[in-house]
Amino acid sequence: MTAALRLAPIHRYLLKRLLQVIPTALVIVLVSFVLMKSAPGDMVDVIAGESGGATAEYMEDMRKLYGLDVPVQEQFLTFLKNVSHLDLGYSFRDSMPVSELIWSALPATLLLSLTAILFAVALGIALGAIAARFRGTPLDTGITVVSSIGFATPLFWVGLMLIVLFGVKLRWLPVAGLTTVGMDYASNWDYAKDVAAHLVLPALSLGCFYLALYVRLTRSAMLEIFDLDFVRTARAKGISEWRVVVRHVLRNALLPIATVTGLQLGGLFSGTVVIETVFGWPGIGRIAYDAVTARDINLFLSIFLCSSFLVVAMNLVVDLLYAVLDPRIEVAA
Repeated sequence: MTAALRLAPIHRYLLKRLLQVIPTALVIVLVSFVLMKSAPGDMVDVIAGESGGATAEYMEDMRKLYGLDVPVQEQFLTFLKNVSHLDLGYSFRDSMPVSELIWSALPATLLLSLTAILFAVALGIALGAIAARFRGTPLDTGITVVSSIGFATPLFWVGLMLIVLFGVKLRWLPVAGLTTVGMDYASNWDYAKDVAAHLVLPALSLGCFYLALYVRLTRSAMLEIFDLDFVRTARAKGISEWRVVVRHVLRNALLPIATVTGLQLGGLFSGTVVIETVFGWPGIGRIAYDAVTARDINLFLSIFLCSSFLVVAMNLVVDLLYAVLDPRIEVAA
């Protein structure tokens, strides 16, 4: 009997899912590589365009320097070989190793994404629970209509409108960057306040979409549970309506919410591209956009590789969280 077969069911399940990460990530990176190579031009063309022109000999030398003169399949295999040695390569656009570039941008993306999701989860669950509790009333209709508008409104439009209102008209908040350029901070507290001020608008813009999603999800999940037998039994026992809503209905509605939250966390990199571009936020989404426009293949593929691993990892965490939230659910080995 192999070691894997002697493992407990949960361990076998974890091992099986972890082994699935590698082929999944490879397929994602391969598709991304093919799409990137299908676009007209390459990094040398971008560099030549930005410099105002270049001779054919110079461009040929540049392609040899960047390894773009070899067949595309060889370029892809070279990238995979470097990744197997934990080397993500070099970003010629930013003149620094890709790993350093990603690590330097990761904190900004985590700060923006986690703030937006925490805001959306807390307020979305509260509004969704209120709408479900008072279903059919004007309060329910108002919350549902507003959430539908928020869900259908493009992220970039929300960001631009917030910039116009709070940045241009009222001048309450900064509209670009992570910190104020040239600011001399007297203390860490002053630095934190400046970052928080810059964070408000992008986090609010990104959170509006997630907020609408959690309101609709919480409301629909709770409405299904309100009609179940155990809820009617709890009411028949004389339990207060507040305890019925929170302890019985909302608690059982957390399963789909946990699933969506896990998937949103897995899409941290991709979900912030638009907002980081609109607000000039120095995160992963912004450098991913810059990598595409500059045809920086090493940086682009590395971001997609990290993103794919994160998505698969968060899916695994959500599966395990299901078993914790609901003991009736067993993890299949």
